Amino acid sequence: MKVLHVIASPRSDKSNTLQVSQQFLDELGRHAPDLEVEVVDLFNRDLPALAGNNIETKYTLNQGQPIGREHVESWRQIEQLIARFLAADAYLISTPMWNLSIPYTLKYYIDCIVQPGYLFRFNDLGYPEPLVHGKRMVCVTARGSDYSPAGPLHALDFQEPYLRSIFGFVGITDIDFIYAQPTDVSALRESAMTTAISRAQHLAPAFAAPPVHLPHQ
Repeated sequence: MKVLHVIASPRSDKSNTLQVSQQFLDELGRHAPDLEVEVVDLFNRDLPALAGNNIETKYTLNQGQPIGREHVESWRQIEQLIARFLAADAYLISTPMWNLSIPYTLKYYIDCIVQPGYLFRFNDLGYPEPLVHGKRMVCVTARGSDYSPAGPLHALDFQEPYLRSIFGFVGITDIDFIYAQPTDVSALRESAMTTAISRAQHLAPAFAAPPVHLPHQ
């Protein structure tokens, strides 16, 4: 089982998000002896440019045209990032909530990999069709406040809806969220972390099991 761990926290061992994610991976490893984890640490690597040659290539692909020879080398960096993403069986996204949504590095990574002809395509009517099938994802996120559905801040949660939407757009709809919230309230932080870690440990065994593929109706 190959899991791609996309890290969107700059705090390393001080990260609340990564503390929970590590507990998830530790438990996952106990239930999946063949576990292989590949890490993409977004704050510690340079992502390909989405301007210049690459933005022109993106629109060339949108129009169904072949890539020009002068753009091939530059676009290969995007393709390598996409290939690394597609090679995984499952995904772990570790991201804090920043300003009600996701850190800019994660948005940039998503903009790099979600490309026409790779993660989705347009049908003859011009509607997008997903190309990523049979994959699962867990998103671990620490939030300073509590954005639970029953709480007054839930309407301000633009993080989960976006991640569900963009990865669902490419075909990944089996997505679970693990929240550590609220982590900026000292009196509540310990309980929030304990709850998140418990959820991570409970979710890991099911994540290790082979996905069930239902027949198409």
